[in-house]
Amino acid sequence: MIAYIGVGSNLGDRKKNIEQALRLLKQDGNIRLLKKTKVYETFPLAGLRQGKFLNGVLKIETEYKPLRLLEKLKEIESLLGRKKTKIKWAPREIDLDILFYGNAIIKGKTLSIPHKEIKKRWFVLKPMSDIAPGFRHPALKSTIKVMLREYENSKGSQADAVPGEVYKKRR
Repeated sequence: MIAYIGVGSNLGDRKKNIEQALRLLKQDGNIRLLKKTKVYETFPLAGLRQGKFLNGVLKIETEYKPLRLLEKLKEIESLLGRKKTKIKWAPREIDLDILFYGNAIIKGKTLSIPHKEIKKRWFVLKPMSDIAPGFRHPALKSTIKVMLREYENSKGSQADAVPGEVYKKRR
């Protein structure tokens, strides 16, 4: 099955954290990395004062069913030092989220696919548009390219950023 995984880090050596996550994913015989986006440096969601994120998206092929893929991603997060917290949007060494799993629509306590916040997240829409602009959101029936354009037209690149600051590409 083809799946898209959001990847982000804002603690420690952010680039190294993402590279280690990629290495661990590639070592798994049930996951094949097909594409990865460039990495964007973004401001965190408003709320907590914390460092900037590096964000990107991975296109993978996997033999895992959705819940097992989620477990595998959580294992990698734990190996790389991510601690469980009840604080929403807390800083993290690594964040791996299933954005899409084929055209599946799953609404559960443990897992929601497509990821609930995609249309509100420039840091997901932009990298996703780099590798799959024509991918159609199975619930919203809109392509990533259209969703990104609508997002930028309605909110600009400042939505979800620290007030007064805008997202910036990492160069």
